[in-house]
Amino acid sequence: MRAIVFARPGEFSLTELPDPVPGPRDCVVQVEAVGICGTDLHVLDGEFAPTVYPIVPGHEASGTVVSVGDEVTKVAPGDPVAIDPSFYCGECSFCMAGHGNLCENWDGAGVGRTDGSTAELVLSPAKNLHRLSGSVDLALAALIEPLSCAIHAYDLLPRWIGAHYLIYGAGTMGLIMAQLAPRAGAASVSVVDPNPKRRQAARDVGIELVGSNAEEVARSGGWDTVIDCTGAVQAIEDGLQRVRRGGTFQQFGVAANEAQAAFSPFRIYNDEVTVVGSMAVLHSYARAVEMFAAGALNAKPMISHAFALADYGEAIDTFRAGTGRKLQIRPQATESITLL
Repeated sequence: MRAIVFARPGEFSLTELPDPVPGPRDCVVQVEAVGICGTDLHVLDGEFAPTVYPIVPGHEASGTVVSVGDEVTKVAPGDPVAIDPSFYCGECSFCMAGHGNLCENWDGAGVGRTDGSTAELVLSPAKNLHRLSGSVDLALAALIEPLSCAIHAYDLLPRWIGAHYLIYGAGTMGLIMAQLAPRAGAASVSVVDPNPKRRQAARDVGIELVGSNAEEVARSGGWDTVIDCTGAVQAIEDGLQRVRRGGTFQQFGVAANEAQAAFSPFRIYNDEVTVVGSMAVLHSYARAVEMFAAGALNAKPMISHAFALADYGEAIDTFRAGTGRKLQIRPQATESITLL
């Protein structure tokens, strides 16, 4: 099979690898689509600490089961599936406390020790596969993994019916978080992004309050919940100042390991501001499958490009340039296409 391999930080190639063979409780999936995520760039640039090289990247994936191990009963060849890329040891103190996403031995396909899905075929434990209904667009279903991350993030936020939300970033995660906010009881959702094409993407998925910065959507007294989906220090520092008294700031975007943000400890104390992080997926993937099938996301306008494996370098350049919306690799495709 063909796959993209990150040999070491800063180096990747399209490589021929042996076709995977399923163990007793494993499956082999023909990959339909895999999304490119900011985390993939952190892995490529050597900025994601758990990564062991060489590794096949890609953790937002969907596809069709082509073979299964002898003990697999959950899925069968021909089933369309979404792939949960998270692996927990189940034995450390965090796993025993129900916090598998903080596992001391955490592994993520495409970002840790296990190969991901930027390949024609991928090996996955059957327990990590979720069968999809026939009505779900298989390529769009690669958005289920980022949706599951967003659901976990909302699990960590307070539920204030009538709350006002401010979201930094109109990339994939910002658009998903913004679309979920009304389901969490939001009275209003504001999205800010300096990129005009991303601001238009926010409007296209149904967000009305959109600006290039927080001043353009200014709200007297601030916002109840402010969520950073960028990982950019400037956005984080600005967002921390926009939380109203008694409100919550959530760090959802992935910043570089060495990034440092300045804030006022006195204000955190005096205004009783809650600061909360959110890391990956926890007990949320199955819910994401159901919510995606139920139309929780306006998914089609979110995907702008579908690249063939051979054009992975072009896809990375496009991502770094901030061009388009969600970019996907379609391993079965022979040529790249622009969808929007």
